[in-house]
Amino acid sequence: MPLALVKQRFPALQTLRLCGAIAVMASVAACGSSNKGGGSGASGSAAQAGTYKIGKPYKIDGITYTPQETFTLTETGVASWYGPGFHGKSTANGERYDQSDRTAAHRTLQMPAVVRVTNLDNGLSTVVRVNDRGPFARSRVIDLSRTAAQEIDMIGRGTARVRIDQLSTESMTVKEIALGGGGPAEQQQALAQLASGKRAPAAAPAPAPAPVPAPVPAAPPPQVMQASYEPPSPPPAPAQTVYASPPRGNGTPFPAPQSASGAVPPTIASLSATAPPSSAGGFFVQVGAFSTHENAERQRGAVRSYGNPEVSQGSANGRDVYRVRLGPYTTSDAAGIVADRLKRSGYGDARVVAD
Repeated sequence: MPLALVKQRFPALQTLRLCGAIAVMASVAACGSSNKGGGSGASGSAAQAGTYKIGKPYKIDGITYTPQETFTLTETGVASWYGPGFHGKSTANGERYDQSDRTAAHRTLQMPAVVRVTNLDNGLSTVVRVNDRGPFARSRVIDLSRTAAQEIDMIGRGTARVRIDQLSTESMTVKEIALGGGGPAEQQQALAQLASGKRAPAAAPAPAPAPVPAPVPAAPPPQVMQASYEPPSPPPAPAQTVYASPPRGNGTPFPAPQSASGAVPPTIASLSATAPPSSAGGFFVQVGAFSTHENAERQRGAVRSYGNPEVSQGSANGRDVYRVRLGPYTTSDAAGIVADRLKRSGYGDARVVAD
């Protein structure tokens, strides 16, 4: 009797095919990441750890670039920008590139460093943190993130003539944070504290010297009556301090001019209610100018979280205006950081003014 042939299925063959498919997918996934400017390829939380890097000299297209630490760089040239094609990939110091952050690539600056980039064609500027290497086109000096490029209005053209001014205090601050292991979030927080006038995390300050006691004036000698018994002349009246305006927020009033008798001229005294607080000088960030005091106070309340806003009265085109200003700041760079923060928050009229 003929034997019946039975076809037997081999589950092992299916298992081998499945394993082969998984291996191919894993291989494709492993090839899906790439770096820009010699990034380390780090990703996830490790990529956001703080790293301070200068780097060794390197050569691209026959040109040798020598990175070096500096805090006083000033440079003029052409800026470009990079966006979606590099979003999420590693930068040269191991961070993740985010096109919505205000960052930049520079060929030789230490990473991180902080610079102000000004578009020489329209005067717009932005402050960025350098965390990458590039660009390597010979005529370009800096590569901006998409958001930074939008702030100086160069997205459409793709490039712009710019001036780079390194912010030394800010660059030293992010260096200290990075050396301590602080990543981009901690560095941005330190810069925000610096912009608001607070001291960024740093080494403990040196103890203040002991106060020197004021000298005690000697007692006046006793008065001697003259032979004619004339009474001694009365002592001069003490000087009177009169202020032309109420004290500022820091408690320091503004002294007004006065005559030898201590009287204040009427023209000065009449200004006591409207003297602008910005008369102390310095750099301010003006958020707006309004025709009514009520609107100015409303704007002042809206920007209170950015500093210490004040309302001052002035005139423009023969009409009274009420200006809302934050400050004063000791440098234009410090005021510029606050102005940039306000612009990013929707206050497009914020600008730096000097008094």
